[in-house]
Amino acid sequence: MPVNLSALQPQDLLPVPGLRIGVTMAGIRKANRRDLVVFALDEGAAVAGVFTSNRFCAAPVQLCREHLGAAAAGGAGIRALLVNTGNANAGTGADGLARARRSCAALGALLGVAPQQVLPFSTGVIMETLPVERIEAGLPAALAALGGANWFEAAHGIMTTDTVPKGASRQVAIGGRTVTVTGISKGAGMIRPDMATMLGFVATDAVIAPSLLQPLLQRAADASFNRITIDGDMSTNDSFVLVATQRAGHDPITALDSAEGRALAQAVEAVAVQLAQAIVRDGEGATKFITVHVQGGRDEAECRRAAYAVAHSPLVKTAFFASDPNLGRILAAVGYAGIGDLDQGLIDLFLDDVHVVRAGGRHPDYREEDGQRVMKGSEITVRVHLHRGDAEALVWTCDLSHDYVSINADYRS
Repeated sequence: MPVNLSALQPQDLLPVPGLRIGVTMAGIRKANRRDLVVFALDEGAAVAGVFTSNRFCAAPVQLCREHLGAAAAGGAGIRALLVNTGNANAGTGADGLARARRSCAALGALLGVAPQQVLPFSTGVIMETLPVERIEAGLPAALAALGGANWFEAAHGIMTTDTVPKGASRQVAIGGRTVTVTGISKGAGMIRPDMATMLGFVATDAVIAPSLLQPLLQRAADASFNRITIDGDMSTNDSFVLVATQRAGHDPITALDSAEGRALAQAVEAVAVQLAQAIVRDGEGATKFITVHVQGGRDEAECRRAAYAVAHSPLVKTAFFASDPNLGRILAAVGYAGIGDLDQGLIDLFLDDVHVVRAGGRHPDYREEDGQRVMKGSEITVRVHLHRGDAEALVWTCDLSHDYVSINADYRS
């Protein structure tokens, strides 16, 4: 079960004017499972995306980059997103690209737009042929279901090993108008920084200069999806998309450092953080939600390296699963994080409110029963102070349990 994650309800997700969603069962994944989602965008919407840094990226990721590049170069704007689960269309070579193009053409023909105006997204098993015929057969039903209030159904439709749907909404006042930000995500395993095996779709009706959307999205990604890790494995299909439908009716936002730009950025970031943390809370087999907070670095980059080293470590994660305060594993991870001139004699380590290590050695007042008390909790903060500067970084992760192995051993069966 997810770690302290409230059950999502349909009313939690607010419609975004200028965007409609259709969801259906196309038989791509399993019988009686929603596995095909269409987002239809009104003309004039702006779209930005960030994607996996895995060099072995999937066919849909390659096409998304191509189509977004064409739109940015002055081509026709993006008018639809097409999402399938059950098949990643990765490791499929030229045939996979052809099938992804065919799916874009099929949806484009039904919507009356060019194939290049469709962004495809896939998630599921790698190195299996995309059943594009099932996508084509399912599209009419998805389009027949188009509606502005279908975010909850879409959150279900993009799930793979997730145990619960993930979504969030915020509203903010900009220029005297109420602006909505709503998003959904999926992911539970194969999660690491620089995106994850996750799909994230966030939309707003804010009116914003299209050139600002990409930096706005990148900031949100860096504050959210690029701060989570479950198992350290980077997917081939990671995608995070931001849509601005331009329908809210306020004066256009032309600078992110304006009051209106900051208000929108805060709302988008808040939605993205909630979605990212929900992925960790629903990590495959997770029983604990862990915040790793590294302070006192010379720059944020070295703080992030240390935090990721702790958060990726199987030894650290299994100790948390066992509620075993074997906290020397945390120090070892910090030590191999790649900070060449790190002075171990300066390091402090805290586990929630318990001061475990002072000046690189066991704190004289530390008692193992205090560490175990913290380790038994479902939400834990690991705080490491390097005493090298003023920088800091946060990473969110979970423990590593027996169920994680079982889920991934049985994934294709």
